[in-house]
Amino acid sequence: MKLTGRVWRFGNDVDTDAIIPARYLNTADPAELAKHCMEDADPNFPNKVQTGDIIVAGKNFGCGSSREHAPIAIKAAGVAGVVAKSFARIFYRNAINIGLPIFECPEGIDQIREGSQIEIDVEQGLIRDLTTGKTYAATPFPEFMQKIISTGGLIEYVRERVTSVE
Repeated sequence: MKLTGRVWRFGNDVDTDAIIPARYLNTADPAELAKHCMEDADPNFPNKVQTGDIIVAGKNFGCGSSREHAPIAIKAAGVAGVVAKSFARIFYRNAINIGLPIFECPEGIDQIREGSQIEIDVEQGLIRDLTTGKTYAATPFPEFMQKIISTGGLIEYVRERVTSVE
């Protein structure tokens, strides 16, 4: 599977309050959360992001609280995936659990510019900057984690496995 999209750049230590501000946590509706995704980091992001776009960020993306609303808001906003130097552990786990593709790529990430088109080979963990032609290696997921993401998250993955056993 390959993801291709336009890049939105963010820096280091983007916390969950910047991803989805606490003032919107009175709902769990993904569509409503999407309307406010990243607005404290970039107030115009919810109006500019398009389905298939990709977030590229620095280290420790998703730090802060353990709220699962953050990856839900990103996915519901239509973002195809997130590439960062590193992720906060709880955000990493929550992203996998809801089926949001994320990729750790500590090398070369600073060279990818906002507005560039990138392609991510999910199985191989390769990120190709289609604008510059450069390729970067991300840490690929094991096959079972790729399956969790491709089925839409942990709940759908378990549902599929239980159904196939019956």
